Amino acid sequence: MIDFETALEALGPVKTLPLFVMQVDVERIQSVGGPGSADRRVGDIAGGRFAGKRLSGVLLRGGADWQTVRADGTVLLDARVMLRTDDDAVIGMTYDGIRTGTPDILAQLARGEVVDPEAYHFRTVARFTTSAAHYDWLNRVIAIGIGHRLPGGPIYSFHEIA
Repeated sequence: MIDFETALEALGPVKTLPLFVMQVDVERIQSVGGPGSADRRVGDIAGGRFAGKRLSGVLLRGGADWQTVRADGTVLLDARVMLRTDDDAVIGMTYDGIRTGTPDILAQLARGEVVDPEAYHFRTVARFTTSAAHYDWLNRVIAIGIGHRLPGGPIYSFHEIA
């Protein structure tokens, strides 16, 4: 049996390194529908930008965010995007996430209103894939992110788990 306190002390806290901030342009959201208490919709990614100390560039058109909207208004994200760095490398990025809050806050977000990001919970986890040799390190990265939903699309702050 593992002692909980000993394990916490031995493993320590999660350490992170800033990776980049990413702004996503969502062209439109299409409703697919779904069973009973869940609705499925797809956000078409028209582009965007990301910037950090180790990599920066643009989001390429053609990505999508497949969302499941629960009956309580919570949104589950399942996104696939393509990044093109300023030095012309292409990186695939997938991220899953959850956006939730009180019914009033979720209603404001659903209407496209800007809400203080401290007023709701918007978190993601991301993975990357690339054949660009100088970004090979990304193939072994898991990143976590904090999101903020804006009318034209979300903005995220991603951090590599060190």
